[in-house]
Amino acid sequence: MAAFGVDEAGKGPVLGSMFAAAVRADPGALPAGIDDSKRLAPGRRADLAARLRDDDRVAVGVAEIPVARIDEPETDMNTLTVGAQARALAAVAGDGLAGVVDAGDTDADRFARRVADRVDAAVEVRAEHGADERHALVGAASVVAKVERDAHVDALADAYGDVGSGYPSDPTTREFLRAYVDEHGDLPACARASWSTCADVLAAAEQSRLGEF
Repeated sequence: MAAFGVDEAGKGPVLGSMFAAAVRADPGALPAGIDDSKRLAPGRRADLAARLRDDDRVAVGVAEIPVARIDEPETDMNTLTVGAQARALAAVAGDGLAGVVDAGDTDADRFARRVADRVDAAVEVRAEHGADERHALVGAASVVAKVERDAHVDALADAYGDVGSGYPSDPTTREFLRAYVDEHGDLPACARASWSTCADVLAAAEQSRLGEF
């Protein structure tokens, strides 16, 4: 019986977009080896995502939340995650469909209600923390979302050079931001300017300039 799973990737990076994906299928139609995307090698993720998209028994929906939207002052990441998951789900949803989404809020039930309220179809949404580890359809969605995010980071690297993973904890990402600001005097367009990492990089650059006088 067809159901759906929804997950997102790229919620925490300081660079680039966040992506959400929804997968609708009979779980028995999923390829072998589906798992939480974080447990899979990049090549394996890419292969599984391609197989999901190529299978007529599987419907895939994807939503992208760009940096400009993330940086808007009137929003927050929980609301953006709700919106992203709802948009991805809306692309594959139909009346009477039920499934699981990965909870992006400490209150899983509230998160599920917020996602369902944004989908026009009458769907039954259940949210769980760590759903990508326990539900194959959510794991499939996590794979698709992560592959979309990986391709996005590859495109950023093509445009800017090595940007690392885009996460604040990545020394390569932090060095990219520092070097870019040193050279250009401002953040790159791919940076989430509202993130504290960006504020720290700008403050350090300002202190360095003041030290030159």
